[in-house]
Amino acid sequence: MAAILLAALTACGGSDGGGDAADSKSSDDSKGAAAKKVDCADEDISQADWTKHCSEEGAGSEADGSEEKATGLEFGGSYTWPDGLKVSVTEAKVFKDYDTELMESAEPGNTDFRVRLKLTNSGKSAVALDDLSLIIEGATNGGEAAQTAFEKGAEPLQGRLAPGVSATKTNDNALETKYGKKIVVTVQRNSEELNLDFPEFTGSITG
Repeated sequence: MAAILLAALTACGGSDGGGDAADSKSSDDSKGAAAKKVDCADEDISQADWTKHCSEEGAGSEADGSEEKATGLEFGGSYTWPDGLKVSVTEAKVFKDYDTELMESAEPGNTDFRVRLKLTNSGKSAVALDDLSLIIEGATNGGEAAQTAFEKGAEPLQGRLAPGVSATKTNDNALETKYGKKIVVTVQRNSEELNLDFPEFTGSITG
């Protein structure tokens, strides 16, 4: 009788151990499936998997765990478009270096200022800077800046930017003083090929 009872207990123990092993293997298989690597060269890969794991956007978002946002940026922050063009609004500063020979001067009731942008082309093709333009609005109680152009030190958004090259460009504006000095700079980009976001940078006019 004791031998039969011992055999029964041994059988039960083996059954429980086998269950744990099976559960463990199932869990490992599940983890393996979740962590599997996608073969980007596979012709049968789904569009969803290719976009998530193989495209520059998907791979970049997966690597840092987040998707780059176009809003809520501050001066000094940056935004990169899908083709690799990176833009940052570095500063907005009161402009005073007028060229008197060209009859440049301050108008009463306005704040003249110059915005500086840093642009980096990390893509594979040259980028037309003429496609970029700015909308600048007062961030406190409204108002929109009027674009102008001052001669000294100007580096307007013109020409092309080659791959691997960075450049600093300027954009001149005038905003009525009643709207204050805190502004939102929206960088627009004209393109027929890309469905683009327009990044927004918030900061203050200094100086």
